[in-house]
Amino acid sequence: MKQPKYIFVTGGVTSSLGKGIVAASLGMLLKSRGFRVTIQKLDPYINVDPGTLNPYEHGECYVTEDGAETDLDLGHYERFLNQPTTQANNVTTGRIYQSVIEKERRGDYLGKTVQIIPHITNEIKRRIKILERTGDYDIIITEIGGTVGDIESLPYIESVRQLGWELGENNSLIIHLTLIPYLAASGELKTKPTQHSVRLLMESGIQADVLVCRTEHKIPKDVIAKLTQFCNVKAGNVIECLDASTIYEVPMMLRDQRFDDVVLEGLDLPTDSVPDLKQWTKFLDNYKNPKQELTIGLVGKYVSLQDSYKSITEAFVHAGANLETKINVKWIYSGDLKEDNLETYFSDVDGILVAPGFGDRGTDGKVLTCQYARENNIPLLGICLGMQMMVVEFARNVLGFTEAESTEFNSQTKYPVINLMDEQKNVTHKGGTMRLGNWECELKEGSKIREIYKSEIIKERHRHRYEFNNEYYDHFNNANFLTSGVNPDTGLVEVVEYEHHPFYVGVQFHPEYRSTVAEPHPLFKAFLKASIEHQQIEK
Repeated sequence: MKQPKYIFVTGGVTSSLGKGIVAASLGMLLKSRGFRVTIQKLDPYINVDPGTLNPYEHGECYVTEDGAETDLDLGHYERFLNQPTTQANNVTTGRIYQSVIEKERRGDYLGKTVQIIPHITNEIKRRIKILERTGDYDIIITEIGGTVGDIESLPYIESVRQLGWELGENNSLIIHLTLIPYLAASGELKTKPTQHSVRLLMESGIQADVLVCRTEHKIPKDVIAKLTQFCNVKAGNVIECLDASTIYEVPMMLRDQRFDDVVLEGLDLPTDSVPDLKQWTKFLDNYKNPKQELTIGLVGKYVSLQDSYKSITEAFVHAGANLETKINVKWIYSGDLKEDNLETYFSDVDGILVAPGFGDRGTDGKVLTCQYARENNIPLLGICLGMQMMVVEFARNVLGFTEAESTEFNSQTKYPVINLMDEQKNVTHKGGTMRLGNWECELKEGSKIREIYKSEIIKERHRHRYEFNNEYYDHFNNANFLTSGVNPDTGLVEVVEYEHHPFYVGVQFHPEYRSTVAEPHPLFKAFLKASIEHQQIEK
């Protein structure tokens, strides 16, 4: 296929209905039938990317292999499709306007008045079609963030209208995700919010081809008939999306209603292929029928919004299902941890993960956590800042550098065991000092991390600014706190592990970004296996 087909997923009535999960589920179903699929997200906010957003604002900032800081929905796309995304898969209003203004300043518009139409909409359309240039895809799914009717979304909706016209008949499809609320007082499902939402779309010149209706109760036939009549959608194109116990059930629920067939028919594509869902079905069966349970303490500073650590919790789901183990995450705010209450928080956990983050709030609690896990032989996995806190704790309590600190929190510390590289120190723009995207790491022979990965060279994604200070390299290694993973080009330390401990591993990178349903991450599997062994010893 030379010209890919386009699917646009819009949302109505309210936000947070799950457009990303529906898009990812559809992508997985189409890929399982042999189509080459990718998914992109258009975000209406004016930030250039989520990199500088507080996780409380927007949840986790997801990082692609090519170093783009993106929306967390790209994590869902990768986990469901089992394939990487790139910078081209996430577009923000900030990036659109930045590009248009730069062109205007260069004189690219030849003195024309720069306007929303055509300049902003043309730039949006250009970004939507960038993925087409690779020639790698039969179908491109585009999720439009926000809700129809939002002022911020209007340029995107107009761009979709224009594209639908330009692409021609049967080359694009509009899926509208909406809410069918249930009124307990009258015992009714109400279609009016959906009718209004579809009408708003139509006022913008777009007719929804498929309705996906989020609902807490099954939708009766008479309600579906009402939706088809008032929304101009065929009865078979009204898809019910009930609340599920896990997001990974959604593809199967949609498949039961022939959602993928409906979409393929709308795009005039063949429907004779049969989806290969054996691996997905096995994963779900393992997930729903675990043979044992684990409690993992997740220690972080953003635990009141669990989406801040979305990729980590999903990596637990993937690895747990692979080991036929249910993972109960115990959320622990690091700012609450004190020397006299550690036993209260950790007495019932089988393993501890010290989460990534930025800033000094809650770091003392993370250092205390590392000490407690080290001294009590509790399996611990430290990610990014978590790894750095393991280094600080060991320097203070074992090496005797009692004032050891990261220069992120104390630039005047006597023992800067975590520090900026020299070339970073004069950079003033926030994103400019970051190490982002895939970096190579060489794993030392005989180390635990080499045994876990079963490979000498690995590539993992990074998102951090401060590094292990190599001036202290020998101090740590001589005390059996091994720097067991190092970037071969820069000499920067990527992995640390303590030999005198069942599982005490810290990584500078983010392994959670690489975990998918089809390929659970080996580091998370190893951590959970160590936690199972610890649980058995404690019993």
